[in-house]
Amino acid sequence: MENMFRLMASEEYFSDRRCVWVNGPVIVGAGPSGLATAACLRDQGVPFVVVERSDCIASLWQKRTYDRLKLHLPKKFCQLPKMPFPDHYPEYPTKRQFIDYLESYANRFEIKPEFNKSVESARFDETSGLWRVRTTSAGEEMEYICRWLVVATGENAERVVPEINGLKTEFDGEVIHACEYKSGDKFRGKRVLVVGCGNSGMEVSLDLANHNAITSMVVRSSVHVLPREIMGKSTFGISVMMMKWLPLWLVDKLLLILSWLVLGSLSKYGLKRPDIGPMELKSMTGKTPVLDIGALEKIKSGDVEIVPAIKRFSRHHVELVDGQKLDIDAVVLATGYRSNVPCWLQESEFFSKNGFPKSPFPNAWKGKSGLYAAGFTRKGLAGASVDAVNIAQDIGNVWREETKRQKMRRNVGHRRCISVA
Repeated sequence: MENMFRLMASEEYFSDRRCVWVNGPVIVGAGPSGLATAACLRDQGVPFVVVERSDCIASLWQKRTYDRLKLHLPKKFCQLPKMPFPDHYPEYPTKRQFIDYLESYANRFEIKPEFNKSVESARFDETSGLWRVRTTSAGEEMEYICRWLVVATGENAERVVPEINGLKTEFDGEVIHACEYKSGDKFRGKRVLVVGCGNSGMEVSLDLANHNAITSMVVRSSVHVLPREIMGKSTFGISVMMMKWLPLWLVDKLLLILSWLVLGSLSKYGLKRPDIGPMELKSMTGKTPVLDIGALEKIKSGDVEIVPAIKRFSRHHVELVDGQKLDIDAVVLATGYRSNVPCWLQESEFFSKNGFPKSPFPNAWKGKSGLYAAGFTRKGLAGASVDAVNIAQDIGNVWREETKRQKMRRNVGHRRCISVA
């Protein structure tokens, strides 16, 4: 409470906004990373508050994903701490099953986020040694005062929309980001250009082709495409097992050989592999290899056409860098997402300008002055779970020590009162 008194004494404290003292950490974000951190804190007996800008948990999964989405990795690599997936779930749970799992997870650990609260700023008050987290909700401002701040807004908080010549000013067709795409049903018979060839671009192209859309996919650069399974075993699981015993370069060599045996050569279809292996590339840049779930079959059959980079758009056409002109009716931008941390966190020592911690995994979860990050490892849900466990243990250790000291002080004060009486 001494910190709180110092804050109240500072001249900035008094304002029109409502202030709330949080006797524990504030967690920003109610996605899987925020939920996992909250559950681990609950297990440590540490109170917390979760603030979420949307009106539901896991808003990316609930509102910004396409209907056919499934987890790309086996469920054992995607479960959150302290609660496995139900046994009856398939190896690759559907979007709906994953959302149900997260809702059950929140209920089990009594996680009740404060919804519709968008964090406008968060800064560390040097005078008080506390974090000040300012939120808005329906025009009402509120400020949370806390000792610990957990950033759990994730790697995919905001869509990335590139500037492409003529797309906004000249093209007359429909343009949507992959986060707005639900199903290819509305695009039956239409000529659709998918911009981007990551996992989302590949799966959107597959879905469009399955709904009889005339589909083209822009592939500007090299990309690793791996089969989701090799001889009935998860490719990711195989790579994890091999990395326990073999150097990364050898794991990549073996993965590429196995992938070639399953998929064949892809360069003749316009898909060129990077010079760096898939696991090393992910480790260096965070770029995830594509795990094929059927798009390659459509590419090989010609149902999905691979085209090079875009030069410009006109009213009903797109001109490519090789001189081709395609007639198109709609564009789906599968151009990825970015972190939004720099927009609201007033701190530059722990987080870099791209919204990711400066320290690499496994040291990217803890900053200074009670600042933590969950889910920025570029290692998916498994990485977020590791962060959550580490954060909760770190805060829990301090919490228990301080609780013990407070009890000792109360006991001393109680004994003094008895002796005076």
